[in-house]
Amino acid sequence: MKTTILATIVATTALTGAASAEVIFAHGSNPGNPRYTAAEKWAELYAACSGEEVNHAPAATMGDDAEMLTSAAAGVIQVTANSQGAMSQVVPEVGLLGLPFLFKDLPTAWEVLDGEVGEMIDTRAQNAGLKVLGFWDNGIRNITHVSKHVAAPEDVKGMKIRTPPDPMTLAIFEALGANPAPLAWSELPTALQSGVFEGQENPLTNIYSAKLHEITPYVTMTGHKYESTPVVAGLSWWSGLSEDAQKCALDATAEAGEMQRQMVLESDETLRPKMEEEGAKFAEADTAAFQAATASVYDDYAEDYPDLVAALKAAAGLE
Repeated sequence: MKTTILATIVATTALTGAASAEVIFAHGSNPGNPRYTAAEKWAELYAACSGEEVNHAPAATMGDDAEMLTSAAAGVIQVTANSQGAMSQVVPEVGLLGLPFLFKDLPTAWEVLDGEVGEMIDTRAQNAGLKVLGFWDNGIRNITHVSKHVAAPEDVKGMKIRTPPDPMTLAIFEALGANPAPLAWSELPTALQSGVFEGQENPLTNIYSAKLHEITPYVTMTGHKYESTPVVAGLSWWSGLSEDAQKCALDATAEAGEMQRQMVLESDETLRPKMEEEGAKFAEADTAAFQAATASVYDDYAEDYPDLVAALKAAAGLE
């Protein structure tokens, strides 16, 4: 249905040539998720600054992440708080932010994204008709399973695990010997309930807001990769804004993003006891063993992006 709706909107826009009378800010998260809260804040800030009306479209009502990027480039929507996985299909280099165990903590990741790496990603995105307004956060990810903890790499072997549509995440779990498969976020709860997958991986804030811990109560704190939330505008819309309106968009992204990042950071401390009260069972992972088991992912990506892999490792303090 979502795809049909999106196709109709695209076709109607193409036929009429009419520009949107409002700014549509779309994303895939539900109420209770920091991305949802930050999007509401963005809408409030941008509307107050620019005088334009903002339509906040959450919960994948405008399609999945890949569809939202396509419709932003086409001018159907104006802004999307998207995903690193979908963005890596447009700008492959953004996927390198998810190299296994790259960032020791969230502030380190933010420092890298707010510097030259973020500027490079923006330049590449503009070649694809998109403008990166900034990077919100999607946390450091952990694995949940329906019936067991996965504290060691051998526990993951053969596991049917859902991943986002992200080549990096697939590469990590293939290196661990799992059976990963990508699936849209909006379809994940149903797929877990039906037994298509034994588990999935996400930051605690996403797991909790989607109630995935009720379906997959065994949570192993693997911390295997980081993901950002690129906030992306259609380049045609962005280019048509006045300098003042562009500043409104950038300032709204930064202010809402500061709040969103802190919410994600705090959630790792506050959500664990909450989830345990609701029946989730936590275990720590053998991080050194997981790092050794996924070292080949660095080697594979260094063949195609030697300079960037080296630069990211240096910026993250791994060299």
